[in-house]
Amino acid sequence: MADVAGVLCGGHHSGARGRWVKSARGGIMAAKTRIAARAVWIGLLSWFVPFVFGFLLFPIKKMNGPLFSTLMYLVVLATSGLLLAFYFRRRAVSVRESAMVGTLWLAINLILDYPMFAFGPMKLTALGYYSEIGLVYLTFPVFALLAARLAKS
Repeated sequence: MADVAGVLCGGHHSGARGRWVKSARGGIMAAKTRIAARAVWIGLLSWFVPFVFGFLLFPIKKMNGPLFSTLMYLVVLATSGLLLAFYFRRRAVSVRESAMVGTLWLAINLILDYPMFAFGPMKLTALGYYSEIGLVYLTFPVFALLAARLAKS
């Protein structure tokens, strides 16, 4: 098992003792790949969590549209904060990386929403989508950038 981990992390075999030594280049590339994959997977969660809450809270929209919008904005904000904390767990917070991850999550959310609101049962015009839903996803990069700056100060 340790041999497989050594290979996956870009290491090389040190000889008779059977230990793997992480090479600088392979180790850095493997770490960057893991971080990028982590950002994408957590980005998928950044879409899925509000989607589930939106589905569960949808009956409120019929009774009180502004309340539904406020609740959904709070769900996106809380999701953003919790997932950013999870993303940077056991790592130093970087302002640049936070902004990049927030922007990635914005893109993921817009891409995953597009088929549902362009062709699906909740068909909206582009203007309707961005004014009602799409702009809320700006929470991800804005919150990420400001939270990282706060963490650095």
